[in-house]
Amino acid sequence: MQNRTTIAAIATPPGRGGVGVIRLSGPKSYAIAEALSQTALPKARYAGFRKFLDERGEVMDEGLVICFPNPHSFTGEDVVELQGHGGPVIQNALLARLLELGATAAKAGEFSMRAFENGKMDLVQAEAIADLIDATSQAAARSAVRSLQGAFSSKVNTVLENLIHLRLHVEAAIDFPEEEIDFLADGKILKLLDDVRDSVTAVQQSARQGQLLREGLQVVIAGKPNAGKSSLLNTLAGVERAIVTDIAGTTRDVLHEKITLNGLPITLTDTAGLRETGDVVEKEGIRRAIKEIEQADLLLLVYDLSQGEDPLELAKNYFAEHIEPKRLMLIGNKCDLTGAAPALADYQGFRSITVSAKLETGVQALVDAITAHAGFQPEEDTFIARTRHLDAMKRTQHYLAEAREQLTVYHAGELVAESLRLAQNALGEITGDFSADDLLGKIFGSFCIGK
Repeated sequence: MQNRTTIAAIATPPGRGGVGVIRLSGPKSYAIAEALSQTALPKARYAGFRKFLDERGEVMDEGLVICFPNPHSFTGEDVVELQGHGGPVIQNALLARLLELGATAAKAGEFSMRAFENGKMDLVQAEAIADLIDATSQAAARSAVRSLQGAFSSKVNTVLENLIHLRLHVEAAIDFPEEEIDFLADGKILKLLDDVRDSVTAVQQSARQGQLLREGLQVVIAGKPNAGKSSLLNTLAGVERAIVTDIAGTTRDVLHEKITLNGLPITLTDTAGLRETGDVVEKEGIRRAIKEIEQADLLLLVYDLSQGEDPLELAKNYFAEHIEPKRLMLIGNKCDLTGAAPALADYQGFRSITVSAKLETGVQALVDAITAHAGFQPEEDTFIARTRHLDAMKRTQHYLAEAREQLTVYHAGELVAESLRLAQNALGEITGDFSADDLLGKIFGSFCIGK
């Protein structure tokens, strides 16, 4: 640790504020902080008022200094926090002075990466820090805190322990074939293997909910001009974000709005009306609308009930290759003009919902249908999860299925053992037990500077 550089970074967001925090971490943190103030530092974990001096000994700023000695600090190294005044000019000047005194500018996520490398947290907990900062809903923030406190890691580690226990049984059966009992055929290993698979499945289900909380759902509203797309966006968002007029083609570009429905973070996108037109600008808006449709997790195809239209015909004309029940929901709007009651129904295999965006009738049923369509059922113990976590668990399940086949069909103990080893490696990637350096660089590179 003594050979490592000492890093420094501004830990507060850019802009003006009453307090701005700069962090130092590394073996020279104390020496650099003392050189900055030219006085002795306060004792550990006590705030001390100090003046921060430039190279000429003139006061640049003043504020509090707090020291956290290793290994009992966030990074596991000597850490110093300087709490001066918030403002880009003074903060950058103080950081520049620290670099002159021997510190190195920290890279994105380098503080958290050092904490991971020094055993202060595992990879899931480190990721949870970034997820907590980026949380877009209270549910996502609570789930990120649970991951930060080790709830996700604990579940993964429990499965890993059971998997290691299973590997020991298999290895024993291979190493002692002369024993009278055939361990590979007595059913015990098969039961242990199935128990591990069930445990991974249970963690997967919770992780999928956590992934939805973290990444949310991309929902696109599409349809003909004047079908009520913008009105529906405004109703769901609870604010007048989109311009609503009786003039066809009012929406020319895509409009994104981040909202939360039943606790699920959603990026809601309004698009230009789909129709044949000679207007160059409107054509470009329709091209962008189709691009958004192609990338949507869920498409709400809005149509005007008073016009007696078949929404699937519109879909076939503009995005036939993207028509599938798991991505398309039909929204019959303006039921107030037809006298129809808001309702949920099935239309040729697609979920169909009747609403009035203007009167906001049937909208809650639509909200419930969207969250149900996404399979979103957050529980109190849901933890935040990422795509890479689900990918690791998917590969774990693949190797466990291979192991089961080798055991039950071929009775090949060596191949069972190899599949279990690969399953353990895949699952260990989640907490960082088996993670390549390039993966770690990619993960921590997405963090904030100063964290």
